[in-house]
Amino acid sequence: MAANLTKQTHFDAIIIGAGACGLMCAVQAGFLGKRTLILEKNSRAGAKILISGGGRCNYTNLHTSHQQFVSANPHFSKSAFAQWTVEDTISFFEIYGISGQEKTLGQLFPQTNKAKDIVEVFTNLCTDLDQPIWLETEVKTIEQVKDGFQVTYERQGKVSQISAPSVVMATGGLPVQKLGATDFALRIARQFGLQVIKPMPALVPLTITGKEQAWYERLSGNSIFCRVWNDQISFEENILFTHWGLSGPAILQLSSYWRAGQEFYLDLLPAQNIIELVVKERTANPKKSLLTILAGLFTRKFAEALQIFLPVDKNLASLSKTDLETIQQIIHQFKVKPAGDKGYDKAEVMRGGVSTDELSSKTLEAKKVPGLFFGGECVDVTGWLGGYNFQWAWACGFVIAQNI
Repeated sequence: MAANLTKQTHFDAIIIGAGACGLMCAVQAGFLGKRTLILEKNSRAGAKILISGGGRCNYTNLHTSHQQFVSANPHFSKSAFAQWTVEDTISFFEIYGISGQEKTLGQLFPQTNKAKDIVEVFTNLCTDLDQPIWLETEVKTIEQVKDGFQVTYERQGKVSQISAPSVVMATGGLPVQKLGATDFALRIARQFGLQVIKPMPALVPLTITGKEQAWYERLSGNSIFCRVWNDQISFEENILFTHWGLSGPAILQLSSYWRAGQEFYLDLLPAQNIIELVVKERTANPKKSLLTILAGLFTRKFAEALQIFLPVDKNLASLSKTDLETIQQIIHQFKVKPAGDKGYDKAEVMRGGVSTDELSSKTLEAKKVPGLFFGGECVDVTGWLGGYNFQWAWACGFVIAQNI
């Protein structure tokens, strides 16, 4: 089908993607008197925002700094966070009627607990600021031309072209395919000669296979507060046993620092010392079984499951030095070697992406391609679970808007 050249009002930038970064960019550009056009493949804006936080949207985290992000350049995000702070995010939403309520570990949710309220702030502002959002519009190609970029897209069955001095790639990452996720931003980066750090699922459940799988299946549904760690990082939050392995906040967090073939460890009782508890109880009740103690610390089901590792039926008086060493190791250094992860459709975000070496940290513009900007999840900056990735997206949108 031949492409038609669309008659248009001048746009300062074409934004690809109506997610957190793209929406914030359009609004902030509008505040500056700049005109943008958002092209969005989905039938609604903010599709991923709407499902975040179980539909409640943890839209920032009070503890945000560059230290909660995984990147080949851990300092890259500092400039964006200096330009758009957590306080800026809170103030922005409060102005438009959304007050935050703090939940676990600094996560901020709207008091209404409705993610759609976050999206409506942006869609209403885009209308007020005359920043159009074209839904169900799929971008086919982006080409550099004399005065900027020419974007070829398909909308309502017609292929057309539109031009602007700048293009903003805000298409997100590879999770979640049912929401239209693609590698389009990465393909565009490669097309223009930009390096891409290998993308992989992050904040993702981990799988256990082989002879150990049956043990995890048996415990499916059990949740335990743990310290989870490897040689890079440590998290203290809940883990969840599943029929295919491990999930829960602590596992999702660690997954961003895990690679296939690596091991990590669980401290199943991070606030107490199991040996001190056993020795103290042995003095008072030497005939009490180890199982009884473990059942008081964990669920009965979990305590019984530990019998393949520990002498749970022994009474405390009969525990040997070797038994105590084994108890110490299993409870405080339980080794896990996952087979893999559950993939992009179960991942919260993507790690990797457009290399930060290719972008200006101050503007997020491609150094080699003036006028081409990348922001949000498609960049090699991946936050922890709990609102950090939204703060990165808002900051990117603000920074880019200042420079288009």
